[in-house]
Amino acid sequence: MSAEHYRTKATDVSECAQLSREIFVNPRAVILLALLVVIWGANWPIMKIGLGHVQPLWFAAIRLGLGVLAMVAILLPGGRLRLPPREDWPVVASIGILNMGLFMILTNIALLVVPAGRSSILAYTTPLWVAPGAAFFLGERLTPGKLAGLGLGLAGLLVLFNPLGFDWSNADALLGNGLLLLAALVWAATILHVRHHRWRASPLELAPWQMLVGCVMVSALAAAVEGKPAPDGSFELAWVMIYNGALATAFAFWAAVTVNRLLPALTVSLSFLCVPAGGMVFSALILGEGVSLTNVAGLGLIVAGVAAVAVAGARESTTPPR
Repeated sequence: MSAEHYRTKATDVSECAQLSREIFVNPRAVILLALLVVIWGANWPIMKIGLGHVQPLWFAAIRLGLGVLAMVAILLPGGRLRLPPREDWPVVASIGILNMGLFMILTNIALLVVPAGRSSILAYTTPLWVAPGAAFFLGERLTPGKLAGLGLGLAGLLVLFNPLGFDWSNADALLGNGLLLLAALVWAATILHVRHHRWRASPLELAPWQMLVGCVMVSALAAAVEGKPAPDGSFELAWVMIYNGALATAFAFWAAVTVNRLLPALTVSLSFLCVPAGGMVFSALILGEGVSLTNVAGLGLIVAGVAAVAVAGARESTTPPR
């Protein structure tokens, strides 16, 4: 075999050893990452419960408002709550309007008609669309590994939408599933916009302002479309909103920033693939949703595809130019 082959193998072994060292050196970060995956996975059925008590747009607005308050509580004691620099305004606007505002609107409306487990799978197809989008808009290389991952992910979507496992005559189901795929595309567009952004403030310091922008936008739209908020005042809605605002939004954002700083990017990316699996499992446990063979097979292919894209991206970023 060639010397290049052995150099590649040595690099692979070195990367695995480095990954193992970083994981064992940061056990608290691993625990935090696992907690984050559980919180986000469980939130899919929890959101569906909450949508039975308040309108979908107002649900998103209240969630973002509570997220702002929780982020202020996190940043204020350390003196890190400050106005964003002018250079960061574009990313504050794009994440606030698209990723926090429009994404939540689309997923909340979809959850009214689509099972929570299936919703989590479709929403987390986002990384599949980032790879071709980056190639088309940013001129990044679409490597064989990324193409293979995209092919696996698209095969998973074909499984999810096959005529034996999906009712194409159900207009509500078509709309809901379409909105979830659109939400994934919106998320992907945000990632493409911020990928090469030169941050002046940290993502954590910008988070409350992004949530505030999203909250203002969604509140205005909710007032125009749904009228006054009409929560039923139940205890169930109260804990759902606290969970969404404090845990799934503010704490989860802080946790995501923390684990991305302490653990390898590939470890974090692959771990986030457990979120849709968690969404499906928690939806079965909490809501009694059935776990169909179609959903399991589709999820498996999509997870494999996203993992292939993530691994290909990690290899590309760590491979020195020849």
